[in-house]
Amino acid sequence: MDVLTIGGTGLISTAITRQLVDAGHEVTCFTRGESEARLPDDVSFVHGDRDDDAALAAARERVAPECVIDMVCFTPEQARAAVEVFDGVEQYLFCSTVDVYHRPPAANPVTEDAPREPPVSEYGANKAAAEDIFLDAHGDVFAATVVRPWSTYGEGGPVLHTFGTDTYYLDRVRQGKPIVVHGDGSSLWGPCHRDDVAAAFVAAVGNRDAYGEAYHVTSEEVITWNQYHETVARALDAPEPELVHVPTDVLREVAPDRTGMLRDHFQFSTVFDNGKARRDLGYEYTIPFEEGVRRTVEWLDERDRIKPWDTHDDDELVGVWRDATADVVDRFA
Repeated sequence: MDVLTIGGTGLISTAITRQLVDAGHEVTCFTRGESEARLPDDVSFVHGDRDDDAALAAARERVAPECVIDMVCFTPEQARAAVEVFDGVEQYLFCSTVDVYHRPPAANPVTEDAPREPPVSEYGANKAAAEDIFLDAHGDVFAATVVRPWSTYGEGGPVLHTFGTDTYYLDRVRQGKPIVVHGDGSSLWGPCHRDDVAAAFVAAVGNRDAYGEAYHVTSEEVITWNQYHETVARALDAPEPELVHVPTDVLREVAPDRTGMLRDHFQFSTVFDNGKARRDLGYEYTIPFEEGVRRTVEWLDERDRIKPWDTHDDDELVGVWRDATADVVDRFA
């Protein structure tokens, strides 16, 4: 098919673009032209701003795509504009997120029909509203397909941790420094390498079973946060990590500017059911987390993008918390 990818050079979309070419599709990326991503020579480009409706319309006119993959729609306003511009294409494939669901979930594993209200974040609410717009257009404007990834990582992206995306965490692991973990580290998390997520998008292109449907594309190696950090250490051939557990509420109080992702995402223990994507898209989880971390860190090392371990004051936080904990124990001993 002739595929127009809106934002084809990001973490997931770089892999999608490469795999689309490998699958024999004709691919054009609509981007601002600011990415360093390396893509096959067969890929064409149209440069413009996602929020410029005239530029989107010009891209549609130039490419005449059969399928549009939208990786950078984050608001209902952007979704409405896209419905108008791409009226008449065969398929519109929207990258959403599992953050459309209310947290904590009513039950695990979460299925695609799980409750979405109240929203977990403004980001999740906007993505859910955009989903509704695209699915409402299904059948009248185009065939709509929605894919909901979870925690996607890989070459070109970060390795997450309690304090978000900052790469100093990786140097702390390498140096054997204490690692702050929210709660007792037993809540669940499921990272998925971008190449596995991308394969599901490619499998959905032109797939009539996927028309009008929404899919989870998430990890099938769901682990505790304690296991997460231990796996990162093994991937880096680092010492077994010294994990320092601090309640989530305390971390949010003492580091409000660094715990936005903890507030909206990490504190919740969730498992997502990929059965529908396995059935319709042939989805497979093929890259173990340890291997994926190793590849991601090699990419970061090659570009000298890992910050020093003492970039933030984690050691001070660890020391204060340990002193306070010892004081409580002494008082009640």
